[in-house]
Amino acid sequence: MKVSDILRLKGGTLFTITPEDTLADAAQLMADRDIGSLVVISHGLVVGMLTFREVIRAVVKNGGSFGATTVYRAMDSGPLICTMETDMDEVRRMMLERHVRYMPVMDSKMLMGVISFYDVAKAVVDSQNFENKLLKAYIRDWPEGEAPVAQG
Repeated sequence: MKVSDILRLKGGTLFTITPEDTLADAAQLMADRDIGSLVVISHGLVVGMLTFREVIRAVVKNGGSFGATTVYRAMDSGPLICTMETDMDEVRRMMLERHVRYMPVMDSKMLMGVISFYDVAKAVVDSQNFENKLLKAYIRDWPEGEAPVAQG
């Protein structure tokens, strides 16, 4: 399974913000939309990623308030990215190694979407459920009088 398969099922809604926006505005957008990340765009290019992790770190660093902090000062300017053709096993490995929950999906310099750890986990569970249904259907349709051979 590839990233493109997940994005096709997930849909194409993207939430972005600019580096000049305030962190308070970013947090408000994240709360209003019930999302955990925003892609930071400047002049049509992805320049960073802002997740609830960066928001919390910036607020703690600022003594518990947003103050006048901009997205630029809090964002991750080198987010881990993947492409539409990246295999899901590779995405899982990268996310686990870097402790990343959200990953922009790029095609050259064009943002195609964001994939989350939730999306990856859901894809794995859905795939396993599908395989289980196929196996159960296969077992139910086993020809009468023939016992399955145990493999040892």
